[in-house]
Amino acid sequence: MIYLQLFISFFQVGLFSIGGGYAALPLIRNQIVGQHSWMTMSEFTNLITIAEMTPGPIAVNSATFVGIRIAGIGGAFAATLGCIFPCLIIVPFLAFLYYHYKGASLIQSVLSGLRPAVVALIASAGLSIAQTALFAEKDCNLQNIDWVGAVLLLTALVILRKRKSNPILIMALCGVSYLGIHLL
Repeated sequence: MIYLQLFISFFQVGLFSIGGGYAALPLIRNQIVGQHSWMTMSEFTNLITIAEMTPGPIAVNSATFVGIRIAGIGGAFAATLGCIFPCLIIVPFLAFLYYHYKGASLIQSVLSGLRPAVVALIASAGLSIAQTALFAEKDCNLQNIDWVGAVLLLTALVILRKRKSNPILIMALCGVSYLGIHLL
């Protein structure tokens, strides 16, 4: 039964995650934290970090990680298959339609209309992860903020914007700095 739940949950993620992996994050969070309580929000944030660092699409990596954690190798297979199955059907169909009707104004209008929704989904995922990372509790007030994390976040953003540094190096330095500060 758990295999079917994993398949259906990640099938929904794969079916409705228009715009790529980052746009799928709110859907993944809703399935594994909200509906099924397979993970806490803190564990979800860790999941995103692991899925981001692992080669491959973030939604597929997340599905595999959740599946293996919940139901072992069979769960990983069920969740991953559920995540990619809609793409195996939808992408060839959309490619056919786009190839034949790419000049049609209706198709261009639909694609233009999807852009704001994708941006909103990505922003929603970013804000929920920032909330989890920066605030000790769900209550977002200044008394609960992790000031060390906030300073490291702002410093990383400035360095990435001004110096165009390697983001992986910056993430590693922030992690080591945070760990070093909290161990002192």
